[in-house]
Amino acid sequence: MATMFEQKTEIRLPPDTPPQLIVVIDTEEEFDWNAEPDASANRVSAMAHIDRAQKIFNEYGICPCYVIDYPVASQPQGYGLLRQFAEKGQCEIGAHLHPWVNPPHEERVTRSNMYPGNLPEALEREKLRVLSETIQQNFGKAPVAYKAGRYGFGPNTTSILQELGFDIDLSVCPPLDSRADGGPDYRRFDAHPFWFGGLDKPILEIPCTGGFIGWAQPMAVPLFDVAQRLRKFKAPGILSRIGAVDRLMLSPEGFTPAEHIKLTRALYRQGVRTFTWSFHSPSVVPGNTDYVQNEAQLKAFLDSFRQFFDFFFNELGGQASSPTRIRKYMESKA
Repeated sequence: MATMFEQKTEIRLPPDTPPQLIVVIDTEEEFDWNAEPDASANRVSAMAHIDRAQKIFNEYGICPCYVIDYPVASQPQGYGLLRQFAEKGQCEIGAHLHPWVNPPHEERVTRSNMYPGNLPEALEREKLRVLSETIQQNFGKAPVAYKAGRYGFGPNTTSILQELGFDIDLSVCPPLDSRADGGPDYRRFDAHPFWFGGLDKPILEIPCTGGFIGWAQPMAVPLFDVAQRLRKFKAPGILSRIGAVDRLMLSPEGFTPAEHIKLTRALYRQGVRTFTWSFHSPSVVPGNTDYVQNEAQLKAFLDSFRQFFDFFFNELGGQASSPTRIRKYMESKA
C-alpha cells in the first residue's frame, strides 16, 4: 500500500483547531451492489430526488461535494439538479470513476476491474480523462477532487491525477479491507489527512472518516481479524459490547446516530480535526441500496443527517467546510 501514496506527509492540526466537516456523496447510477458488474446498468432516476439531501445541507450551510461518475455526468437526468446547485454555489463537483460504465470500454468487466487502480495505466488515465472532460462540458468547470470508485486507488493513480490536474483525493477509506475482491486494504490508515505525490504537485488526501475504536485500539486490526473468523460465535458484537474494538464509519448507511457520535468523539480525542460524512446518491430513493428499502428507512436515513449535524455544530463546536476550503486551509498552515 505504501507505494500507492508516494512521499506521504502526515498532517496534524493544532488541538485548538475547530473540527471541520465535509460531506462527500458518491453520485452514481443505480446498480445491484451484490451482483457481478453490468456495463449496461446506467439508470440515474434517483438523481431527480437528490434535493432531499441538498435541502438539509442548505439548512446547515454545508457545501457538499458530489463526486459524480460517467452515467451521472453524461445524462441530463443525472446532472440537471446538480448543475443548478453548483451554479448557486451550493455544492462542489468532483469525479468518481466507475470503470465498468465509463468509456473507453476496453477491459474485461470483472469484479477486480471494478477498482480503477487495477486497470492498465493508459486505460485508467483515459477513462478519467473522458470523465473529467464530460464534467467540464456539462458543468463549465473541471472537477475539484477525485474519489476512486470502490475506493480503488492504485499504483498509477497518483501520477494520473497529477497529469490531469487534480490536487485533492478522497479515496482512502479506513478501516476497509477489499483484498478478497482484488481491492485495496486501508485498515492501517487513519482518519488524518495527508499530503502525497511530492513537492512539485502535492495532492491532499482527505480520507473517509472511519476506524477501529475502543480500548484494544493498538491491537485492533489483528483482534478484529480473529473476531471476523469467529463470526458464527458473534465475536465482533461481543468485542463491541465490551468496548474493546468497534469498526465504525461516519456514514448514514449501516451506522446509527449513536455510532456516528461515538466515532467522532473518539477520533476527536485522538486529534482528528477533519471529518467526512459520506453516502451514495441512490440511497435517497427507497429500494436502490441495502440501507434504504422503504419510506420508514428513508426517513430514518435523512433524520440521521440532522442528528449528526446538530451534534457536530452545536455540541462539538464544529464548522462546515468543503474539500477545496480544506485544501486552502491546509496550504495556509503548511
